[in-house]
Amino acid sequence: MKIPHLLIAIFTLALFNCKQEVWQIKQIKGKQIAITDSLKADPEIEAFIKPFREHVNKDLDSVLSYAVDTYSKSDGEFNTAIGNLFADVVYEQANPIFFKKTGKNIDMVLLNHGGIRSIISKGPVTSRTAYEIMPFENSIVVVGLKGSQINLLIDYLIKAKRAHPIAKLNLILDINDHLKEATISGKPIDVIKTYYVATNDYLYSGGDHMTFFKPEESIVFLDYKIRNAFIDYFKKTDTISPVIDNRFIKLKK
Repeated sequence: MKIPHLLIAIFTLALFNCKQEVWQIKQIKGKQIAITDSLKADPEIEAFIKPFREHVNKDLDSVLSYAVDTYSKSDGEFNTAIGNLFADVVYEQANPIFFKKTGKNIDMVLLNHGGIRSIISKGPVTSRTAYEIMPFENSIVVVGLKGSQINLLIDYLIKAKRAHPIAKLNLILDINDHLKEATISGKPIDVIKTYYVATNDYLYSGGDHMTFFKPEESIVFLDYKIRNAFIDYFKKTDTISPVIDNRFIKLKK
């Protein structure tokens, strides 16, 4: 059976005229809604959340330790009590894990001054304290660096003139800010030796312009958050009493 020419023409014309409509955004409107006491809470949502909130708050506010004083990252020039605590806690908590994985010990720790996000107040220390001083999800990594790269790390610390938390590394500057002495665990830096430096994944990736971590000799991810290291440390330590010491100092004369 042949289709009439007229029917073919009508079908073809209809096909070309069936264009899909294109929608385009002409205007976007919005307004700011202030979050104030005038906004009423939904009773059903509040009732649903309440038991979860109470459970979380109970865990966060359980007393784990006690701080004998209030500690701030602005308390010292080249090292601070809270910064020393940060570095020492990372070493103490991370070294057994690293040793179990590799059979080696961590040689030193380097963290960043800006990573300390709150003070530790005198009095009870809780899990909430750990979340306040370290709200980020940063995890501990251990990077193998040649001594020549350790010297670049030291140059960075001298130029930064900030109390970046360090452990096991000792630096002495003269009155003119020139390096007088640098040791790791009391020994001079060996430029061909590989040192195992504990830090966090943010700094390893170049955060705070710490580009000296790459290229590395090795990298071990401990899958251990710094915040969790603090919580574990607080649980086993009755009293928190860090001090400013001589791990990074400048001579007065």
